[in-house]
Amino acid sequence: MSDSRMKILEMLSEGKITADEASSLLEKVSASENVTEPQAEESATGHAAPRYLRVVVDSADGDKVNVKVPMSLIKTGIKLSALMPANAAEVMKDQGIDLSMLRDLPTDELIEALRELEVNVDSADGDTVKVFTE
Repeated sequence: MSDSRMKILEMLSEGKITADEASSLLEKVSASENVTEPQAEESATGHAAPRYLRVVVDSADGDKVNVKVPMSLIKTGIKLSALMPANAAEVMKDQGIDLSMLRDLPTDELIEALRELEVNVDSADGDTVKVFTE
């Protein structure tokens, strides 16, 4: 029995609260105890949606890179691109960067497509690059 329940029952036995008040408090305690951790987001395929995009680089020269980007950051970035002022988007387009397609990009479909992403590169120099989701 939880400490909260014990305290409620003690208060009831000591006459500090009525039976109705105790019942109400016990219901609230039960409700709060039944709140569970949020489940991992599931994709349309029924599998847990990937939470991170990983980029791992191991060069022959000894350089190592290990980047873990949360998918929520990717989703937010896509949404924020829609808020970019038109003149900024035009300047970027003049530089060869067209963000207009990001506005209408369905983020859930992007995340689902990224689930299948796996890039493995092994160079002749001994460098390795891996891009994947987890």
